[in-house]
Amino acid sequence: MNFRMTTAAGIALVLAGCTTTTGVARNAVEKRWLGQPAGTFFAQFGPPLSDVETGNDTVYSWRGGYKTRRIPAEYERTADGKRGKRIAAARTEYLSCAVKLTVSSDYVIRSIRIAGDRKRPNGPSWCEEFLGGAKAE
Repeated sequence: MNFRMTTAAGIALVLAGCTTTTGVARNAVEKRWLGQPAGTFFAQFGPPLSDVETGNDTVYSWRGGYKTRRIPAEYERTADGKRGKRIAAARTEYLSCAVKLTVSSDYVIRSIRIAGDRKRPNGPSWCEEFLGGAKAE
C-alpha cells in the first residue's frame, strides 16, 4: 500500500512539473503574450532596456510604443444641431508603454506586468492597444 501511495505521489509531482506556470490572463497584453517565445516579442517591438537574473528566470524591462496623439476640442451641440460652447480644449497625448517580462530559462514568457501605461476612460489602455492588439473604440 505504501509503495502505491509513493508511486502515485511521484507521478503527481512529475505531472505537476510539466504544466506551464503562466497563470490566468488579466488583460489583452497577458492574453496575447503569456507562454509565447520572448524572442518573438523582442523581434516585433525592439530590445529590452535591461535584464536581471532571478534564479532560473530573467526579468526584462522593456519600454516602447511611443506615439503622439492629437485629441481635438469637444463642443456641445445646440438644439438645432449647430456647434455650441467649447466643453474641452484640444490637447496632445504623448503615449508610451513599459512592461516587465519574466522569462524562463527556455526563453518563454511566464509573466508580463504592465509597469507604465496611459489608461483611457472607455476602451483599452495604450499598452493593451499597442502590445495586445486590442482595438480602440
